[in-house]
Amino acid sequence: MKRNFILIGSAHSLKEIRIKERQNIKEIFISSIFKKNKNYLGIYKFNLLSNYSLKKIIALGGISAENIKLLGITKSIGFAGISLFKQKKGP
Repeated sequence: MKRNFILIGSAHSLKEIRIKERQNIKEIFISSIFKKNKNYLGIYKFNLLSNYSLKKIIALGGISAENIKLLGITKSIGFAGISLFKQKKGP
Protein backbone atom coordinates (compact mmCIF):
# COMPACT_ATOMS: atom_id res chain seq x y z
CA MET A 1 0.00 0.00 0.00
CA LYS A 2 1.16 3.47 -0.80
CA ARG A 3 0.74 5.99 1.98
CA ASN A 4 0.86 9.75 1.66
CA PHE A 5 3.02 10.82 4.56
CA ILE A 6 4.61 14.23 4.84
CA LEU A 7 7.89 14.02 6.70
CA ILE A 8 8.41 16.77 9.26
CA GLY A 9 11.06 17.26 11.90
CA SER A 10 11.96 19.44 14.83
CA ALA A 11 15.22 21.35 15.16
CA HIS A 12 16.81 23.64 17.74
CA SER A 13 20.10 24.49 16.03
CA LEU A 14 21.80 24.74 12.66
CA LYS A 15 23.32 21.27 13.15
CA GLU A 16 19.87 19.78 13.69
CA ILE A 17 18.48 21.64 10.66
CA ARG A 18 21.18 20.07 8.48
CA ILE A 19 20.36 16.63 9.87
CA LYS A 20 16.69 17.11 9.03
CA GLU A 21 17.57 18.21 5.49
CA ARG A 22 19.63 15.03 5.00
CA GLN A 23 16.60 13.08 6.23
CA ASN A 24 14.69 14.66 3.30
CA ILE A 25 11.93 16.17 5.43
CA LYS A 26 9.45 18.62 3.90
CA GLU A 27 8.92 21.01 6.82
CA ILE A 28 10.95 21.91 9.90
CA PHE A 29 9.57 22.91 13.29
CA ILE A 30 12.07 25.29 14.90
CA SER A 31 11.71 25.75 18.64
CA SER A 32 11.48 27.30 21.05
CA ILE A 33 10.53 30.72 19.78
CA PHE A 34 8.85 32.12 22.91
CA LYS A 35 8.99 29.48 25.65
CA LYS A 36 11.97 30.32 27.83
CA ASN A 37 13.52 26.89 28.30
CA LYS A 38 16.97 25.48 27.50
CA ASN A 39 16.21 25.70 23.75
CA TYR A 40 14.88 29.28 23.84
CA LEU A 41 15.69 31.21 20.65
CA GLY A 42 13.61 34.37 20.54
CA ILE A 43 12.51 36.03 17.30
CA TYR A 44 15.94 37.23 16.15
CA LYS A 45 17.68 33.83 16.45
CA PHE A 46 14.60 32.09 15.06
CA ASN A 47 14.75 34.21 11.90
CA LEU A 48 18.50 33.71 11.67
CA LEU A 49 18.10 29.92 11.76
CA SER A 50 15.23 30.11 9.27
CA ASN A 51 17.56 31.72 6.73
CA TYR A 52 19.80 28.64 6.68
CA SER A 53 17.22 26.37 5.09
CA LEU A 54 15.05 26.40 1.99
CA LYS A 55 12.55 24.09 3.68
CA LYS A 56 9.24 25.39 5.01
CA ILE A 57 9.64 26.58 8.60
CA ILE A 58 7.02 26.32 11.34
CA ALA A 59 7.31 28.15 14.68
CA LEU A 60 6.98 26.08 17.83
CA GLY A 61 7.15 26.73 21.55
CA GLY A 62 5.44 29.13 23.93
CA ILE A 63 2.98 30.63 21.45
CA SER A 64 0.09 32.31 23.22
CA ALA A 65 -2.75 34.70 22.45
CA GLU A 66 -0.54 37.55 23.70
CA ASN A 67 2.43 36.91 21.40
CA ILE A 68 0.79 35.32 18.35
CA LYS A 69 0.87 38.64 16.45
CA LEU A 70 4.69 38.64 16.70
CA LEU A 71 4.75 35.64 14.37
CA GLY A 72 4.04 38.08 11.55
CA ILE A 73 7.64 39.29 11.70
CA THR A 74 9.07 35.78 11.49
CA LYS A 75 9.86 33.78 8.40
CA SER A 76 7.57 30.94 9.39
CA ILE A 77 4.72 29.64 7.25
CA GLY A 78 2.74 28.64 10.32
CA PHE A 79 2.88 27.75 13.98
CA ALA A 80 2.21 24.84 16.28
CA GLY A 81 1.51 24.74 19.96
CA ILE A 82 -0.27 22.96 22.71
CA SER A 83 -0.91 25.56 25.41
CA LEU A 84 -2.58 27.95 22.95
CA PHE A 85 -5.20 25.36 22.07
CA LYS A 86 -5.75 23.84 25.51
CA GLN A 87 -9.17 24.55 26.82
CA LYS A 88 -9.28 26.04 30.26
CA LYS A 89 -11.19 24.05 32.82
CA GLY A 90 -14.38 25.51 34.22
CA PRO A 91 -14.62 28.73 36.22
